[in-house]
Amino acid sequence: MTEPTGSTKSMSASRGADPATRGRTTIADGVVVKIAGMAAGEVDGIHSLGGGLARTMGAVRDRVPGGRASVTRGVKVEVGERQAAIDLDVVVEYGLAIADVAGDVRENVIEAVERMTGLEVVEVNISVDDVHLPEEQDEEAAEGRVR
Repeated sequence: MTEPTGSTKSMSASRGADPATRGRTTIADGVVVKIAGMAAGEVDGIHSLGGGLARTMGAVRDRVPGGRASVTRGVKVEVGERQAAIDLDVVVEYGLAIADVAGDVRENVIEAVERMTGLEVVEVNISVDDVHLPEEQDEEAAEGRVR
């Protein structure tokens, strides 16, 4: 018994189709948040991510045994089917050109998100909330010591 011609064509057409076009991939906002946070934190001149209250709460959480720094602090995203927009709150190291650091962050975040997700990043908005001063390093180290 032979199969009808129409069904053979549709089966062979789907078998010959590029596997990448079979099905749908969705990327959760949280995935993009993590990628953007990691990429921003890799840039020289970024001391930390997050604005005032988020940074304060994060610092407390980091000191709790078993706690660890969150790469998602200070990162907000809007993810569509093909595009993403990213907002970052950052603290820049003192003495560096903020515009240059922001440009480097924007470039690194866009490259990482687009490479890893295939989404087009339409904008990366950066809010510089603070400048980290060298003497603050000594204060942070002293606060972390056991007394």
